[in-house]
Amino acid sequence: MGIRKYILQDWNANLANPTKGKYIVVLFRIAQLIVKRKLTKILFFWYLLFYRVFIEWFMCVELNWKTSVGSGFQLWHGSGVVIHPDTVIGENCSVRQCTTIGIKQDFSASGIIKAPVIGDAVDIGCNTVIIGDIVIGKGVTIGAGSVVVKSIPAGVIAAGNPARILRSS
Repeated sequence: MGIRKYILQDWNANLANPTKGKYIVVLFRIAQLIVKRKLTKILFFWYLLFYRVFIEWFMCVELNWKTSVGSGFQLWHGSGVVIHPDTVIGENCSVRQCTTIGIKQDFSASGIIKAPVIGDAVDIGCNTVIIGDIVIGKGVTIGAGSVVVKSIPAGVIAAGNPARILRSS
């Protein structure tokens, strides 16, 4: 995949997105490209600093360049989003504002803490919290305001606090 194609891999998925989310995703892809090689990290350290300050502090979106995100990623109303760097997000997923995807601290176990794995074509509503070592299956829709602390199988609609399966889609 060429550089231009890599950077713009999410653009078509965000054509209907009139908000700053599509620009955040492009800046995220540029940062991901820079950190792939040590030389580019050194040459473009200023961009990584800009990314941290502008995206995380001013835009209020914690989307670390270490996060594994598939193509076709949509970030709607990019504000108040926190995604743990170890999170894995599949292709064609959408995340809305004020969403947290992260780890759950577990002091009793071996100390290995894993972040969520989100399958392809998952739609995550606003104000959603997805936390812990869980797997969200392919094609899942998670309703707004949900708190997800257990894995969700593929192809269902889930909502609530704690999230429960409402129906198969």
